[in-house]
Amino acid sequence: MMMLTRSDGSVADSGHVVLIVDDVPENLAVLSDALDEAGHTVLVATDGASALERLMLVIPDLILLDAMMPGIDGFETCRRMKQMISARDVPVVFMTGLTETEHVVRGFEVGGIDYVTKPIRPAEVLARISTHVRNARKLSEARNSRDAMPAVVSADLSSYQLTPREMDVLAWIARGKTNRDIAEILGMSPRTVNKHLEHIFVKLGVETRAAAAALVASLR
Repeated sequence: MMMLTRSDGSVADSGHVVLIVDDVPENLAVLSDALDEAGHTVLVATDGASALERLMLVIPDLILLDAMMPGIDGFETCRRMKQMISARDVPVVFMTGLTETEHVVRGFEVGGIDYVTKPIRPAEVLARISTHVRNARKLSEARNSRDAMPAVVSADLSSYQLTPREMDVLAWIARGKTNRDIAEILGMSPRTVNKHLEHIFVKLGVETRAAAAALVASLR
């Protein structure tokens, strides 16, 4: 179960919390009904300004954002969302009838993670919600794992000139995760994980993952 965070710091049990931002009532109704039936908690905003106000009160798990709206359009709304510390890691999926390359590129440039084209197909949206929320959780878990390393360990490891990504991989190696596990958690291929490991081994002066994990343990 996900937690719905309120502005006062309290939480409420819920499924995925999804904020839908669209100025067309019919679109809101179709999506709200589909998400509600799937067990999600639905929040609604009819323009960019009210969406930003919503984020001052509640942080959703994912945002479905209409690209073309009166006033602040979806692109500018997303840009402002990503400037909010509390909401910058929330996945934003654009909903748009615009399929021109420049519009798609612009959506990614302002921080969007994906887009669906109108007319909206609820089943497709539900699948994307599950995928992006799951990936966001894994990335958050990876950051928390690295951040959870004792300060002295992080300080000592910094002398080995590990990159932030290599620190992420090493943190999971120290927890006994396999390359496949780490690939799924960090959203990369097992081959990429292996390349990071090769660099880590060279920098740490070790030859095996067990030795790398032992080195981390010795610094605690």
